[in-house]
Amino acid sequence: MTDYTPIQMMAAVASHQLEDGVIVGVGTGLPMIAGLLAQKTHAPNLIIFFESGCMAPQVPRLPLSVGDSRCVHRAVAATGLAGIMETGQRGMIDYAFLGGAEVDMYGNINSTVLGDHDSPKVRLPGSGGANDFGSLSWRTIIIARHEKDKLPERVNFITTPGYIDGPGSREEAGLPPGTGPYRVITNLALMGFDEDTCRMKLISLHPGVTLEQVIENTGFDLIIPEEIETSTPPTDEDLLRLKEIDPDGIIIGK
Repeated sequence: MTDYTPIQMMAAVASHQLEDGVIVGVGTGLPMIAGLLAQKTHAPNLIIFFESGCMAPQVPRLPLSVGDSRCVHRAVAATGLAGIMETGQRGMIDYAFLGGAEVDMYGNINSTVLGDHDSPKVRLPGSGGANDFGSLSWRTIIIARHEKDKLPERVNFITTPGYIDGPGSREEAGLPPGTGPYRVITNLALMGFDEDTCRMKLISLHPGVTLEQVIENTGFDLIIPEEIETSTPPTDEDLLRLKEIDPDGIIIGK
């Protein structure tokens, strides 16, 4: 059996959500790793957009951020933040790949503050392009740690809207119909969203993870289906490509 870490597992599961030929907007960190892994394995024609304005680059190795010069390597175009977001407004971004400090049962993401907004316990980096990506892309894929305080019933602050308060909330807020959260990948499981209630539901458990572990580490009542799948672990090729993408172990680790 191939040995892998939880971070490598998350990266592999996240990359498997992307089909060949789609356009994905990615943020800094593990979302970037997942997009590059998909491009180097099963989705060679995947088109990556970085919020800094780089369109369809062929990144040689992991950029430190979306502002790194490596993000523009062999890119089709280098525009700017406005150019990327206008592309989202046109409905041309299939997936947004985002992370956050908190994700609630409706897929709302908080990357702004912990605690009261005006007097927070912790001030976080904020939105960047995450609000636009999550608001305008057709599907949002979220990567997060599976802990109760990171998966609360309601986030402290909505940086990026998911299904907000439930069915119809996105449309009432003026967001494009048919858009919204699609998948949540954690170190324990893969989740999706119920079509009727828009609440988060379990899809698969990662190998070796129990249902009890997932329930204990979720801060709300997760919808549990009758049949629960097992997530596909990273292959030897996945692990090899991850080392090529992040040879210094900045995100994946040594």
